Amino acid sequence: MRNWITAVGARTAYIEPGSPWENGYCESFNARFRDELLDGEIFYGLREAQILIEQWRKHYNTKRPHSALG
Repeated sequence: MRNWITAVGARTAYIEPGSPWENGYCESFNARFRDELLDGEIFYGLREAQILIEQWRKHYNTKRPHSALG
């Protein structure tokens, strides 16, 4: 792959380590997390936030349909 990129004179983009805003997958997840959970909740304590976030994470990873699966 790198040989082809070099042969056509293109360069790859460099993503700084620890820069999730430059990664489309992370940005997509962050947007869903914000829209589906954070914008609709008021957390009154850390423990409450941890419980609700964990419930959302389990639902996100196991129960909700993934667009790639049709």
